Amino acid sequence: MMKRAKKSKINNKLHVKKGDRVIVISGKDKGKVGSVSKVFTAEAKVVVEGVNMITKAVKANPMAGIQGGLTKFEAPMNCSKVMLYCPSCEKATRVKYDVVNDKKVRVCKKCGEQLDV
Repeated sequence: MMKRAKKSKINNKLHVKKGDRVIVISGKDKGKVGSVSKVFTAEAKVVVEGVNMITKAVKANPMAGIQGGLTKFEAPMNCSKVMLYCPSCEKATRVKYDVVNDKKVRVCKKCGEQLDV
């Protein structure tokens, strides 16, 4: 499987969260839109549903009930390759932070629509 990076004392803050709709801005899947299913803050990587699919050969293990063959799954990609996708203006956007009712919320830079609900 994947090797885990050593835990560093630096807390990387990412511009995306689990469940966000994002658009890929570079690489082989450029232009695809999907939602974030996992976030690895230490490595600054995200897993987006249906994007960055890789094929892996899996050996059969009848004792564990695992069928062998080729399996496809999403691989983590660097968070710098994705941008938040605004549902109201339907474009990739940067994030602006505003304070509403003593809560810090994310806002679309282009249309001003609130992204956190």
